[in-house]
Amino acid sequence: MLAVVKIAGQQFKVQKDQTLYVPHIAGNTGDKVEFSDVLMVDGENGLVAGTSVKAVVKAEIVGQVKGDKVIAFKMKRRKGFRKKHGHRTHFTQIKVNEIA
Repeated sequence: MLAVVKIAGQQFKVQKDQTLYVPHIAGNTGDKVEFSDVLMVDGENGLVAGTSVKAVVKAEIVGQVKGDKVIAFKMKRRKGFRKKHGHRTHFTQIKVNEIA
């Protein structure tokens, strides 16, 4: 069974027992999470999309992680201007338990 679900403004294609990284979701490790904004389901009844989808994706939070460091370096030549700015994006690792 396959589903397309909207999580934090982004669309993800998920299957049962799949582990994926999504934008930061509040919660602790081991918490159960439900995503009701399912856009499409491909299962035993065929392909169902649009407003007629009545499925819910149930997942479990595996952990909170940080992404790779991104550095923005600005410089103007011959002026002595240098600015270094960096950040690490926060992600949540989830494991899909069920598509119901």
